[in-house]
Amino acid sequence: MYDAELIVEKLKTIREALARIPRRFAGISQPEDFTSSDAGIDRMDAICMILIAVGEEFKNIDRKTKGMLTGRYPDVKWRGVMGVRDVLAHGYFQVNAEQLFNICKNDIPSLMKTVDTMIEDLESGSNP
Repeated sequence: MYDAELIVEKLKTIREALARIPRRFAGISQPEDFTSSDAGIDRMDAICMILIAVGEEFKNIDRKTKGMLTGRYPDVKWRGVMGVRDVLAHGYFQVNAEQLFNICKNDIPSLMKTVDTMIEDLESGSNP
């Protein structure tokens, strides 16, 4: 088994980090906005750093829970969440602006909701 309180703290940290992505993504209306100006590149850098940290933390959570926790939330493509970390960390200078745009627009909102649900479930004891 795993320490649910510790996992909740880690999830809250992840949630706080994820909440910064929509702020940094604001004003980005197409993938090219990431690469067409210094401000766009700064936003891309900041978002990538958050995604690296989030992916690493989910890898740690997955190890600690032996996949039991993430397995209860199949709507999220967990391999993708964790894999983005590897892609960004090992190929940082080849960031695909279109993929990053799609992650920010399509995946981050649902991931944030799932993390909220995970926290609620663990705090209520309904998902030990």
